[in-house]
Amino acid sequence: MEQRVLKVNENIQLTDSIYKMILCGDVSAIKNSGEFINIEIPELFLRRPISVCDFDEKSVTIIYKVVGKGTEKLAEAKVGDSFDVLLGLGNGYNTATTKVGDRVLLLGGGVGVPPLYNLAKRLIGEGKAVTVVLGFNTASEIFYEKEFAALGAEVRVTTVDGSYGIKGFVTDAISDVDYAYFYTCGPEPMLKAVYRSTKTEGQFSFESRMGCGFGACMGCSCKTNFGNKRICKDGPVFLKEEILW
Repeated sequence: MEQRVLKVNENIQLTDSIYKMILCGDVSAIKNSGEFINIEIPELFLRRPISVCDFDEKSVTIIYKVVGKGTEKLAEAKVGDSFDVLLGLGNGYNTATTKVGDRVLLLGGGVGVPPLYNLAKRLIGEGKAVTVVLGFNTASEIFYEKEFAALGAEVRVTTVDGSYGIKGFVTDAISDVDYAYFYTCGPEPMLKAVYRSTKTEGQFSFESRMGCGFGACMGCSCKTNFGNKRICKDGPVFLKEEILW
């Protein structure tokens, strides 16, 4: 974990409530797809944990949903504004496991979509065939469909109300997908459905309220099949066989 001051290079609105921000500076502490950062918001006590969508040597891209005071202040940020940020948090996704195979399935729901972007880029760069299923409530909430397709992934979009793509949930779009391994991120009801519907091993990224973001406060502890673990430090990514609902 490292603490850095990063400057806003871009902060744009993607949908009614979804924003994309690019922060520039020393982000060398970020090593892996699926990690998150913890941003200090002026005048608010707790930092806000936000998953990493993409990163390179000098910048990190985050996509966040405006749901409260913290994210409202983020949405107001202008180019050139600075934020104190903790970097290199969480374990991220593991693509080195031999179980992954040549065909991989990615499933993301809502704000669980962003951390799958860099993962898809990484997997495709490793020569994997990637199918991405993105789940939203309605057509107006959809984002990053074209960006995933531009990477070379097969992209399927589901909407609960059927206003775009396949009607239903992400699990309604995978019955005919040939895959050897999967990765997923999204709200817990979606993750439970994915757990029940998938036919292989895989990795789940969990969302949680966090006090510190680096394992000190124990506020995000959860039970697993292998004992108590902290979502921020031991996760947010857990193997399917670890999960205890």
